[in-house]
Amino acid sequence: MSLFPIFLKLAARPCIVIGAGHLAESKIESLQAANARITVIAPEASERIQSLAAEGELEYHQRPYAEGDLTGNFLVVAATNVPAVNRAVFHEATEKGILCNAVDDPPFCDFYFPSVVRRGDLQIAISTAGASPALAQKIRKDINAQLPLDAGEWLADLGNLRREVVAAEPLNEERKWLLHQLAQREVCGYDQCPSRLLAREHAKTNPPEGKA
Repeated sequence: MSLFPIFLKLAARPCIVIGAGHLAESKIESLQAANARITVIAPEASERIQSLAAEGELEYHQRPYAEGDLTGNFLVVAATNVPAVNRAVFHEATEKGILCNAVDDPPFCDFYFPSVVRRGDLQIAISTAGASPALAQKIRKDINAQLPLDAGEWLADLGNLRREVVAAEPLNEERKWLLHQLAQREVCGYDQCPSRLLAREHAKTNPPEGKA
């Protein structure tokens, strides 16, 4: 089955996790990183999840899952150590059109959590469609070792410069060419950055129509 790779905005969206043990912790961390609004339901919770609840990072209901708990949620993670419960969660999610991930049970997943390399806003996600999470983790480690630690800072500077170029240049092939050129160069934040000088020189020699 082919998967559709997508980076999804979860900020402020209601997401629910059924289960609160170590299986759930990494999934909750991923949802936190996306600023999701998280609810957790489980009879018992790990110290880490209890701490997050005490800090107001998530809402924790200390009880077993019951049918109807998923109502109103955008996404659900079934992370208990009881396969029958995880599958019951999946079936309710399917009936209600809610995206579901049953941890370590690929047939009962609408999506998978990828292994992710992060540098600021730069994210590189690796998925094996659930076939081998260990391989995905190995590839993540390989990429992480090769990617410069300051890649996120460089991306932030490049994003700022891109906004400057878009504001100054009309939408055409030359602007597209310039943006691709800038992505090949080392961008820095200060005013006399070589990439900024290149962008300004290009703007001078290629003024928008009516401003020549």
